[in-house]
Amino acid sequence: MSFAVQRVNPAEIPACVSVIRESFRTVADEFGITPENAPRFTAFAVTEERLRYHDTVEHRPMFAAHDGERIVGYVSLACHEEGTCELGNLAVLPSYRHRGIGRALLEAAEEEARERGYSRMTLSLVDENTRLREWYESLGFKRTNSVKYDFFPFTCGYMEKELKPFQIKQEAVT
Repeated sequence: MSFAVQRVNPAEIPACVSVIRESFRTVADEFGITPENAPRFTAFAVTEERLRYHDTVEHRPMFAAHDGERIVGYVSLACHEEGTCELGNLAVLPSYRHRGIGRALLEAAEEEARERGYSRMTLSLVDENTRLREWYESLGFKRTNSVKYDFFPFTCGYMEKELKPFQIKQEAVT
């Protein structure tokens, strides 16, 4: 399978919303998250208006993974003044998972963060989703905290990763 990760253009926002909702819906189904018990959960709360706001007002970098013309994955970054970028809504359509698309999206986000001079990336996830948490750990993230909020029927887990600066390889001169 061949796919490409590119910056999202505004015309792709509706497709990105669909990818986010479909992807996060599998998590909702697995952990009993519904619009009634967690209306602010990503599977139910992401809208075109919200992504357009992220794009035009907050200027969040957004990336999509494409399989030909079809968008099959999405990720965004919220960069903060204190040197931290927050990974947002990393999503891959269920039928495209386990093919390296999530890793490629994460790598694009990390590269963007480094290019902007950020030294740390954070994320939040459903803490009970141990499979996903272990995947992030395998990619260098460390668990930092977990919080049980009244407005979610799950525990929010928080993770972070130190972003090492790009290393320029020097060849030995003989």
